[in-house]
Amino acid sequence: MGHNHEHGHDHSHLDVHNMRKAFIWGIALNAVFVIAEAIVGYLSGSLAILADAGHNLADTASLVIALLAFRLALAKPTQKYTYGYKKATILAAFANAIILLITIAVIVYEAIERFSSPVEINGKVVMITAGIGILINGFTAMLFFSNKEKDLNVKGAYLHLAADALVSLGVVISGAIIIMFGFHWIDSMVSLIVAGVIFAGTWSLLKQTLRISLDGVPHNINSEKIAKEIESVDGVKSVHHLHIWALSTMQNALTAHIVLKEEVQLSNIQKIKAEIRHRAEHLGIQHCTLETESAGDKCEHEAH
Repeated sequence: MGHNHEHGHDHSHLDVHNMRKAFIWGIALNAVFVIAEAIVGYLSGSLAILADAGHNLADTASLVIALLAFRLALAKPTQKYTYGYKKATILAAFANAIILLITIAVIVYEAIERFSSPVEINGKVVMITAGIGILINGFTAMLFFSNKEKDLNVKGAYLHLAADALVSLGVVISGAIIIMFGFHWIDSMVSLIVAGVIFAGTWSLLKQTLRISLDGVPHNINSEKIAKEIESVDGVKSVHHLHIWALSTMQNALTAHIVLKEEVQLSNIQKIKAEIRHRAEHLGIQHCTLETESAGDKCEHEAH
């Protein structure tokens, strides 16, 4: 006996409406900043600023990808896509992790190149531009901060913006040191440090997205705890064939065979299922499909 169910009162549930607004703010502000950087870089002849404009353009594109994924996740299921397009958020998070790794590789490559051939930097122009970058990326990153552990797509966006703010901070620090001491190599050193900080967060994002892409149990779900919680429900003897996976970066699903105690009456089965779904949701599971069998019916259990 199977049943699908979805609740809407998960206390850790992501506020999708506010997140959409955060993405729109992030895209708009970063797009304006990219245009401003490109103009300043062209007029000042600063290759560093033009390169950063290209980097920020890639990050703006990643925010667009994440926003589109959120919109796809809300689309209604179809006959061909019975779960809808919820997994688009997982693909977007994975794509953003890859983009971040490419960004890190570019930063490291440029830093190593500049160690051997230091680039003359107009400290004041670069510092002012980078300072504006800190304000814009820092502000938009904070829009995602409170929800970054609830959704991998949001975490990816947060890491992009936080990385940009860190890069800009590094540019300001190196610019100040160059102005005061003329140490042009400091720009490369700070870039390598920033790349290391970004990599630490990106590696975690990549591992998590790979895990749920392969239908692994999401990192914030404890399958043993869920099994024990189900078995603690009155009338349940045991649980087997328990499978947990991510439908999207926002929703998790569960299927399980529930072995009921022999004394359980048919009229109580729906009540037991409702209690299991209620407890599962408070442990991060939004969709449950449950099949029940009596303790005396071992045929199906032994067949698997």
